[in-house]
Amino acid sequence: MNRRKFVIDASVLSALAVAAPARLLPSAAAAQLPEGFKPLFNGKDLAGWVPVGHMDPRKLSAMSEAEKKEFYAKGQPEFEKHWRIENGELINDGDGPYATTANSYRDFELAIDYKTYAKVDRGIYLKCNPQVQIWDFTEKDEQSLKLGKQYGSGGLWNNAAGTPGRDPAVVADNPLGEWNRFLIRQIGARTWVWLNGKLVVDNVIMENFFDRKAPLFVDGPIQLQTHSPKGDIHYRNIGIREIGPDEAIALLRGAKDPEGFKSLFSGTSLDAWTGALENYEVRDGAITCKPGKGGVLHTKDKYGNFVARVEFKLPPGGNNGLAIRYPGKGDPAYAGACELQVLDDGHEKYAKLDPRQAHGSAYGMVPAYRGYLRPAGEWNYQEVTVNGPKIKVELNGSVILNADLSTVKEFMANSPHPGKDLAEGFFGFAGHGDAVMFRNVAIKPL
Repeated sequence: MNRRKFVIDASVLSALAVAAPARLLPSAAAAQLPEGFKPLFNGKDLAGWVPVGHMDPRKLSAMSEAEKKEFYAKGQPEFEKHWRIENGELINDGDGPYATTANSYRDFELAIDYKTYAKVDRGIYLKCNPQVQIWDFTEKDEQSLKLGKQYGSGGLWNNAAGTPGRDPAVVADNPLGEWNRFLIRQIGARTWVWLNGKLVVDNVIMENFFDRKAPLFVDGPIQLQTHSPKGDIHYRNIGIREIGPDEAIALLRGAKDPEGFKSLFSGTSLDAWTGALENYEVRDGAITCKPGKGGVLHTKDKYGNFVARVEFKLPPGGNNGLAIRYPGKGDPAYAGACELQVLDDGHEKYAKLDPRQAHGSAYGMVPAYRGYLRPAGEWNYQEVTVNGPKIKVELNGSVILNADLSTVKEFMANSPHPGKDLAEGFFGFAGHGDAVMFRNVAIKPL
C-alpha cells in the first residue's frame, strides 16, 4: 500500500473516529446495535457469559481448560442468583460475580446501553481491567465529591488521580432512570469513550491496575462489575466490533501526522536515505531489507531529541532494528545510543532470547514488554520518543518500553555500549539479513 493510499484511507477512518459514534448511536432510546456490531447478549439468557470476580486475569489465563470449567461452575449459582433477564434486559442487583464474556478481545469498539438509579456505583472492565466508571452523578455529599461523582460517568477511574481521562471531559449522563448509551473504543491501551454521543475520554492510555509499571494486557474479556451499594442496574444492546490491524493503525495515527512531522519516505524511492543503500529496496511501497543483506540505512540529517513514527512488517523470525543516534559507522547497538530491536520475538528460534533482545528493547540494556507484536506478516505501528537519555516505545497503542539509558549499569554479556550517551546522530534501520519492511516513516525533532 503506497503512502497516497494510506492517507486517503486514514482520512475516512479519522472522520469516523469522532463522527461515527454520534452518527451510529443517535439515541439510547433506539433499542438496537450499530451496524457491524456482533451481539454479546441475546436478551434471553446468560449464554456467552461466565462468572468471574475482580481478579488478576493472569491467574485466569494460567488455568487449564478443565480448571476454568470447574471455576466457572463454582460461581454459577451466585451468578444466576444476582443476575436476571427481564424484558430483554440484563439486570444486576449489586452482588455476585461479574458478568464476564467467555471470549477475549484485543482491539474493539464496545456498544452498551445502561440504566441506573440513585446511589448505584458500577463499572465496565476492559480486558479484565478496571474500569469505565458508571455512577450516580447527582450525589453531592463530601465523599461523593471526593470521588469525583460530580464529573459524571465514563471516566477511566482507576487511572492515576489527576491524569487525563480519569475524570470525563464533560458530564454526559442522562437523568437517573433513563437509558444511557456508551460507545467505547480500545486499541492496545489507548481508549476512547463516548457517552450519549459526547466524547468524554479522548485517546487516553488505560493503566494496568494489576501492574502499574506494565502495559495493559494485550487482550482479555469484557466484564460488567458488581459493587456496593446495592441497587439494580439494567443493560441492553451489548455488542462488539473487532478492529483489524489496518484500521487500528489508521485510527491510532490519524488522517495525517501532526504539524512538525517530516515524511522520510515517499513510498517510491530511497532519495532521503544514505548508508547501505545497495542492501535495501522499495517493494510494494515499503522500504525493504534485501534477503541475506543488511547494514544500516540511515537519514542524511542528524537528530538529537525526536519522535519517530513508523509502520513495519516482519517475516517469520525476522530481525532488524531502529538505529537511534547512530554516528554513521559501527554497530548501531553499541556505537549508537542504542538499537531498538525490531524482531519476531515469538518465533521458536528465539525461545532462549535474553529479555534485552526482545522487540522494542534497547538492545542489550533495557528489556521491553513482550506479546504486543502482531503476527508475522501483519503491519505494526510504532512510535518512538527520544528525549535526552529517555526513550519510550509505543507499539500498536501500548507503551512497551520507557527507559532512561543514563541509569543503565549492567549490559548483556558485559558488552560495553560506548555510544549510549551520544546526544545526536542519524536515525535508521539496522538490517540483519531478513526482508523486514517499513512504510509511512516520519520524524519530528523536539
